[in-house]
Amino acid sequence: MVTSRWSIEQVESVAPSAAAVTAAQPLASPSRWTGLGADNAALWGSCQGSGSEPYDTMVDHQHVGFTCTCPSRKTPCKHALALLLLWVRDQVVDTPPPAHVSTWIDRRSARRTTASRSTDGDGASSDTASESTAPEPAASETVEAGDAIGESDPTQPVPQPDRNTARNDRVERMHGGLSELDRWLDDRIRTGLADPSLARYATWDDLAARLVDAQAGSLANRIRRLAGLVGASPGWHDEVLAELGLLHLLSQAGRHLGSLPGPLADAVATSVGWQVKQADVLAGVPDTDHWIVAGRSDVREDRIEVRRHWLRGTSSGRWALCLSFAAYQQSLDASLMVGTSVHADIHRYPGPALRSLVGARYALPVEPVSPPSHTIAEGCDEVGSMLVSEPWLDRLPVTIRARLARSGGVWALADATGSLPVLDAGTRQFDAGLAMLLAVSEGREVDLTVEWTPHGVVPLSIHLPDRTVDIGPRANTSFVSAA
Repeated sequence: MVTSRWSIEQVESVAPSAAAVTAAQPLASPSRWTGLGADNAALWGSCQGSGSEPYDTMVDHQHVGFTCTCPSRKTPCKHALALLLLWVRDQVVDTPPPAHVSTWIDRRSARRTTASRSTDGDGASSDTASESTAPEPAASETVEAGDAIGESDPTQPVPQPDRNTARNDRVERMHGGLSELDRWLDDRIRTGLADPSLARYATWDDLAARLVDAQAGSLANRIRRLAGLVGASPGWHDEVLAELGLLHLLSQAGRHLGSLPGPLADAVATSVGWQVKQADVLAGVPDTDHWIVAGRSDVREDRIEVRRHWLRGTSSGRWALCLSFAAYQQSLDASLMVGTSVHADIHRYPGPALRSLVGARYALPVEPVSPPSHTIAEGCDEVGSMLVSEPWLDRLPVTIRARLARSGGVWALADATGSLPVLDAGTRQFDAGLAMLLAVSEGREVDLTVEWTPHGVVPLSIHLPDRTVDIGPRANTSFVSAA
């Protein structure tokens, strides 16, 4: 009988990334496996993957090691993580191990014995060396990086898991930061939004700095943006309260990634601040299409200029977001021209998020090209469907056919189905964009790509039959170069 099982948190701690846990979730079903089994030392089973032969997977849950016949270079791979998830959920039957599992465990034991004897020069006795029987993946020093079934070199020393240790430390810091964020939110609700301390930027900046230290940089950015809403409008209390609710949602979800469904767990992880390497994104399966560059928007966030390019697939109809960043006197990406179509590969970040990277480009851009437009009611439905997947998103694209109108001193985009208020940015550049929209449209309905925000829409581009006019907010050339 297996005497001790891991927890979900321990499985997450040995995963190479939050995305790996998400990728393992669909495989953590008994119907995907054959020959499942477990004992006091190991787990094993065969998972049918994309290849013609199933992948044989084994996990040493006592001394934390993994092996799988799949071609993945990640340790542990998604099959090993799925096997652990099945075991944690008590879906693996205890049974005597087959011969190849016993051989693998015996070889690992021989390696540990050899490593123990090699410490005799430091005064350690090989006869008294003992092995922990409790599952402690966060502190283990015996995680293997590359076992393979059938290896015959039992004397090779076990590599030290510096990468795993660093990842475990990061997970621990992030969980601590999320707990601190929840305590801070409780204090804000208890003292109320009339608390004078909310008017002091240090109240928000101190928390943001602690979240940065906790590896939750994305939440830190939200906190700093939230500070700018305090007292900025007559209805700022409602706006701040809504954002505090979303922060609470993210902090709770970020501490329960292992129990969330696949794509949602990835979306939460990246929204909290878990970084995904560009190389890992580009190694994924591309989404190849003719991508219409529908709009562009430049926004200053803290001391960084952020450029958003919104792309829409001609065949798929899916949106994609390509970001570029520039600090002082650096350059933003100018390779994507609004109003053109690019035949290219798009590599998406994990989860349902729109963020993507442009991969291989197969032809020169074609212009002019416009994305299909909707009525305002249809556009609201499209935005709503994207918010269902990620309710914390604060910028989303949509192309509508509407005219610029003014009601009660507020600019809005209107048609026969409804209206959308235009965000009042209060800057000379933003007013120039509205003036351009009014001049080009002459008060008539035109096709527009806009950026939806919770506080109003930002017009980005006007799509005419013979050209597209880029009117989105543009970075100040005194801050960035070649913007």
